Amino acid sequence: MSKVAAILGPESPAGKTRMKECQAVVERVGGLELRFVDSELPEDKMLESLKDAIAIMPNGARSFTPEMIEQLPNLRLIQTFSAGTDYLDKMMLAEAGIDVANNGGANAVAVAEHAIALMFAVNRKLDVQISSVKAGTWMLGVEGERTEFHTLVGKRVGIVGLGRIGSRVAKRLAGWECELVYSDVVDHDPDYIAAAGAQRVELDELLSTSDIVTLHVPLDRITTHMISDRELSLMKPTAILINSCRGPVVDEAALIRALESKEIFAAGLDVTEIEPIEMNNPLLNMSNVVLTPHLATRAIESEYNAAEYAIMNIARLAAGQRPEWIVAPV
Repeated sequence: MSKVAAILGPESPAGKTRMKECQAVVERVGGLELRFVDSELPEDKMLESLKDAIAIMPNGARSFTPEMIEQLPNLRLIQTFSAGTDYLDKMMLAEAGIDVANNGGANAVAVAEHAIALMFAVNRKLDVQISSVKAGTWMLGVEGERTEFHTLVGKRVGIVGLGRIGSRVAKRLAGWECELVYSDVVDHDPDYIAAAGAQRVELDELLSTSDIVTLHVPLDRITTHMISDRELSLMKPTAILINSCRGPVVDEAALIRALESKEIFAAGLDVTEIEPIEMNNPLLNMSNVVLTPHLATRAIESEYNAAEYAIMNIARLAAGQRPEWIVAPV
């Protein structure tokens, strides 16, 4: 069996850094030959460099066609550095005998912290406070009734998806004295749920009773627009929606309507349906929306973890073991 693992991405400083970090793991664990393949090569040359790879690590979103897969006879695994795998045709790959694995929670802590930061920022209009000071207006630019500013103490936080990220949100918010509930299609182990400290409820109950709803689900055909007009109508008029997973999980047009009509109070978003966000998007001009540019994962610890987890998972494959963190072709 081939022992070649390939990083596929553009030649760039970031690509070189990724290669260096992954190579350090390979040298420590052994059993693999690591190769960097420039994704901007002509396709025939790129495929030639990949033909003996048992695993490919896309450094950035990269799709594969059936025609490409036919020319990669040794390929058994697409190992992502990211949590999301929505850009890959997992059904086609599965039919070809190729698994897709995500990053095993490499960025889970960073995203969980970012989700909580969005909760805090929305509750205290932190973005407005910072902008007002920088504009030279000090506190005069910070508008709103006193009742629009809140702490997190005593708030009911509904976590949609108690996976690696959602569970870490729960564990951290326990120290903020929040009431924690969750909804999930996955039946987690009782010890796992106990460690998270959240009570399971149905999604509709979560939406209708939570002060903050935070989304932590993968993007697939089931979760696309899982939050739309009906779901938003269930939420409290004082509720906040947090999305740090994938933009299309939320029907953005429905969210804009709900925010404009004050059906919900506010939103904190690290992701949008179209990225980068279009400059005519109404979300940009809403005072009750805090936006960040899909950088919830941006922490050096996430990068180190991603390299470690990816290489270790491919090493399992090379050793004849079943890789972990396989994503079902939904």
